[in-house]
Amino acid sequence: QVQLVESGGGLVQPGGSLRLSCAASGFTFSTYAMSWVRLVPGKGLEWVSGINIGAETTTYADSVKGRFIISRDNAKNTLYLHANSLKPEDTAVYYCAKAVTQYTDYGHDYWGQGTQVTVSS
Repeated sequence: QVQLVESGGGLVQPGGSLRLSCAASGFTFSTYAMSWVRLVPGKGLEWVSGINIGAETTTYADSVKGRFIISRDNAKNTLYLHANSLKPEDTAVYYCAKAVTQYTDYGHDYWGQGTQVTVSS
């Protein structure tokens, strides 16, 4: 069965960085687009970033553009999110999500358990 396992979250001070990872299994990882989404306290679920199957195209929410970088290693079936210059507003549970096609436009069908990111001084 499809499984997505996030890791790399934790407590970090404002301005710090984290690298989140998502280990994927149970499907052909290299043939599906992937996304990161987050559940922000007081705001709800927000899409963060997406990446196509070959990583030539990446997209970001305005709130993280210029600070976060999404990447993937298809040989390792792993999705990454490099989160830099973190702000308290970035505090959330971050989820890895599998798109239903090679594009993120048509939604996602599987989600991981999430990893907690807390940005606080």
